Amino acid sequence: MSGKLLRRRAQWLSEYRPQLHIRERGRVVSVGDGIAWVAGLPTAAMDDVLDFDDGSRGLVFDLTGALVGAVLLVESENLTAGTGVRLTSKPLGISVGDALIGRVVDPLGNPLDGGETPDCAGWQQLERASPTIVERDFVQQPLYTGSKVLDTLIPIGRGQRQLLIGDEGLGRSSLALDAVLNQSDQDVYCVYVLIGQKRSSVVSTIALLRDAGALDYTVVVVAEASALPGMQHLAPFAGCTIAEYWMRRGRHTLVVYDDLSTHAKTYRELSLLLRRPPGREAFPGDIFSVHARLLERTTCLNAAGGGGSMTALPIVETKLGEIAAYIPTNLISITDGQVYLDRDLFAGGFRPAIDIGMSVSRIGGRAQHAAIKREAGRMKLDYLQFLELEMFTRFGAKLEAGMEKAIRRGRLLREILKQERFSPLPITFQLAWMVAFNDGLLDEIELESLAGLLDELQVKVDASGLTLDDERPRWHGLVQEWLPDTIGAST
Repeated sequence: MSGKLLRRRAQWLSEYRPQLHIRERGRVVSVGDGIAWVAGLPTAAMDDVLDFDDGSRGLVFDLTGALVGAVLLVESENLTAGTGVRLTSKPLGISVGDALIGRVVDPLGNPLDGGETPDCAGWQQLERASPTIVERDFVQQPLYTGSKVLDTLIPIGRGQRQLLIGDEGLGRSSLALDAVLNQSDQDVYCVYVLIGQKRSSVVSTIALLRDAGALDYTVVVVAEASALPGMQHLAPFAGCTIAEYWMRRGRHTLVVYDDLSTHAKTYRELSLLLRRPPGREAFPGDIFSVHARLLERTTCLNAAGGGGSMTALPIVETKLGEIAAYIPTNLISITDGQVYLDRDLFAGGFRPAIDIGMSVSRIGGRAQHAAIKREAGRMKLDYLQFLELEMFTRFGAKLEAGMEKAIRRGRLLREILKQERFSPLPITFQLAWMVAFNDGLLDEIELESLAGLLDELQVKVDASGLTLDDERPRWHGLVQEWLPDTIGAST
């Protein structure tokens, strides 16, 4: 052996430092219903990822004196008692970035649309602390949903958490989808999270977004009803993390959680399987904390924090209109307002069936454009007063001329506020009809012909090029110019 090689060997031996690589291993004690009990992992911590020898993956979800309770995220047919388990000591995360736009993924970022795995620029942990107070800013920009009722009477601001609440089948998801469809020219990225939905509902939702071109700015996160409970639990956190990545980079985002009632039921199922003590309605006591951790990440950041925002539209289901149930009351207390859909209104033909008296937006009004706020003015209060006056007409009470006029205008406004689903309207049209209504220019129009005439008004507004910043006389003149021929055609 040459002297040169001997010197290299001597140098290597002098620099060599032996290292021990210790990997903690355990074994499965029992498995079933999406839960695995594991022994032999004394240093395991909550939310650590577990790798099973058969290829399954799990997440530490419960710690006892002798065993670790894990929820399964990937489960193979070969997973049985006695299978080896390795503790990774790594948190669970998801790939994030612009490559997700237009994709359908599961809560771990795996593609569900048949495409290649998204080549994302970043990676973020699913469970993250919400932005600090010093990073947050006031909600000061409106988020237009395309709904007449929401954009005028119950406005939503960018960075707000607005709850959509009501019984099944009343159009909660339709309202959320309208909001997503309306962001096509608003420079807002959307994330639609489907939790525990039937496959037919998932397919129809994706098809609607694709046909409308909304997938050009939307990510769909899916954990359908047949998915493991652990995946359904992680779905809203995955959607929040994807949107948070863009928010931190100065983008405006909208997240829809459809729906958190199913998410709460899934969490209750997991908790009871892990032998946690049940509380009110059998939900564990920390379900409020789970949803609070999720929704507190919704905010509007200041310039130092990037200037982005995340707006959340969580959906929750009621039974027979009972909003005092445990989960609805929890979410009402966490969010910044609620849109309540009523079954009687739905049956009476008022669509969307939004109960304007029960609905409220606690901060969105501060973000309204000055022109919209001026025209909305007393409109909500006057409408609620009309509903009370209308009750007297049911008993055949004789009304004064002023009351009759108020009732006619209230019925006119109710007819104006009706809107077909999946047909969001531009905010300029909203301003036009409010100017026309407030100035009494629609008082002589028959209710039966109102819908068609409003369609004509929308065409005229679109062709006019007017914006919200134009002076009110120009808007009044536009409506008045359209109106004479309209009245003549309708009478």
